[in-house]
Amino acid sequence: MYNTRSLFRTGHAGRILSQSGLQENRTPGAILLNMLIAAVSLFVNGFGIYLTIQANIGAAPWDVLNLGISKSLGILYGSASIAVSVSILIIDILLKEPIGIAMFIDAVVVGKAVDFFNWLHVIPPCRSLLTAIPVMTIGLFVLAYTQYTYMMASLGCGPRDTLMVALARRVRRIPIGLVSVALLSTATLIGWLLGGPVGIGTIICAFGSGPVMQFAFHTVHFDATGIRHQRLKESFRVFRQSAGRN
Repeated sequence: MYNTRSLFRTGHAGRILSQSGLQENRTPGAILLNMLIAAVSLFVNGFGIYLTIQANIGAAPWDVLNLGISKSLGILYGSASIAVSVSILIIDILLKEPIGIAMFIDAVVVGKAVDFFNWLHVIPPCRSLLTAIPVMTIGLFVLAYTQYTYMMASLGCGPRDTLMVALARRVRRIPIGLVSVALLSTATLIGWLLGGPVGIGTIICAFGSGPVMQFAFHTVHFDATGIRHQRLKESFRVFRQSAGRN
């Protein structure tokens, strides 16, 4: 039996997944298990988002948009999040970007997870920076580590990340960092106009999430560029071939 702590310390987790056939998603069982891993990861990811919102000092750019839509239309955060995610997913498809099963899971699970934790009233909104900063920091670390486990499922990146890469590919003269800033700024502006919360937390999330994620990936020796995500049609092919053999 593998020692989990040793795996993360030595960076062998990805290789063991690969050897077991999980990372390549070569069998229906592997795909289903990775779908479960992605779903659980994204559910916990929703808890990370919930924490950054409950910090109550301004939400992350995309959450400013989700919360603005939620406030304007009188709907739950999760419903607004699903609407935004599905809209972006449709754009990704129209741009003929690679689509994976986990992208659909992402579009639904994260927002509804935030609704679930809101319903539970796990943590009240923070009232001071002394509590807000630690809560937001913990939220960013939860987001970073669940991003790792989600990406290890190799079933597709999030709709927003896919859109960013798609736009960067089409405007090659503009660095991807600037494309990211443009996307985040647009989401923040629209969200703010709709009544979404903008504050110091928005700045912390915008500029702090990248370094936190880089630190998290470093601690588990994870190279996101080394993951080959399985496309939706490839996943269907695996199930179809398995059904044919049976």
